[in-house]
Amino acid sequence: MTSLGGAEMVDWNLAVATATRLVRPGPEVSRDEARAVVAELRRHAKSSEGHVRSFTRMGTDDIHDTPVLVVDRAGWVRANVAGFREVLKPLLEKMKDRRGPGPGGAVLGAVGGKVTGVELGMLLSFLASRVLGQYETFAPATRELPAGANGGGRLLLVAPNIVHVERELDVDPHDFRLWVCLHEETHRTQFSSVPWLRDHLEGEIQAFLGETDVDPMTVLERIREAAQSLAGSRSDGAEDEDAAADGGRSFVEIVQTPAQREILARLTAVMSLLEGHADYVMDGVGPDVVPSVSEIREKFKERRRRGAGRLDQALRKLLGLDAKLRQYRDGERFVRAVVDEVGMDGFNRVWTSPNTLPTKAEIAKPADWVARMHPRAD
Repeated sequence: MTSLGGAEMVDWNLAVATATRLVRPGPEVSRDEARAVVAELRRHAKSSEGHVRSFTRMGTDDIHDTPVLVVDRAGWVRANVAGFREVLKPLLEKMKDRRGPGPGGAVLGAVGGKVTGVELGMLLSFLASRVLGQYETFAPATRELPAGANGGGRLLLVAPNIVHVERELDVDPHDFRLWVCLHEETHRTQFSSVPWLRDHLEGEIQAFLGETDVDPMTVLERIREAAQSLAGSRSDGAEDEDAAADGGRSFVEIVQTPAQREILARLTAVMSLLEGHADYVMDGVGPDVVPSVSEIREKFKERRRRGAGRLDQALRKLLGLDAKLRQYRDGERFVRAVVDEVGMDGFNRVWTSPNTLPTKAEIAKPADWVARMHPRAD
């Protein structure tokens, strides 16, 4: 654990304990039903490999370096805490080195890792009941959770959440489970087939974290400004351009530095591409192997749109999860438009190098990416 003046900055064990204690229980299933669900998800994950490879015209034998794990909500929490520890390690070391004897350092020291661990656990408990599946790109191997031996990640399928949603939507459970596996298998194919993608994404994330204001008083000042902006507490009631812009952004976005916003624009474009591509593939493969794919997609889109209630919608906005939903929508539109224009092979030029990735502006205007990557001379 990283420590700060004798106090842990993040008590990771407490984060896991808090999340597993607070997370909602999963749907009621018998032991035999649970075993059947796990077995079926494993079969679907395996069969999805061929479907995704054939449809995307991507594939490599390195895909088998990435294990597929069917987990419960607590297992998802443990896996993500391990991932957080790995990704945040450089930032926490930087904050440790920069802490000085002034009042700002005393504030952070007083807050301590216990509070941070509880806060992280509360966030993970909220998310743990909502995630259906996840490709963990930066997953360190643990005794309970293996990962790829050669830098590969791991693919998680959260069985209780899949069962919960298929019941909520009242769709064919066998079709729905395969449909989810097709989406997650597409992510596994993306990273196993594009060798530079993981390093590029990691570099962008570390650059983003490297721009973080590590002076505690600066952090507190930015948080206070963000809170005032979100609350609409401008003393004069004016609504200038900056205020209008902040009104459409999440708390997470508001506390970023200008340099971080530039990096985030690139990261948003990449994530929109990856998520949109996975949505496009799961629906493209669907008609041949998932008979009820149209019904599933329609009901699932409506579920994404409405959220689970006012509290859920408020938390999604606060944490920036609404931006995640836009990534699915905008990315899928980009992929569909490009494939319609230049075909799947033409679209696959996107995986050539970091320079061929779409910008955030090109995600919104696919024709601009097509013009850049497919000049009329081609």
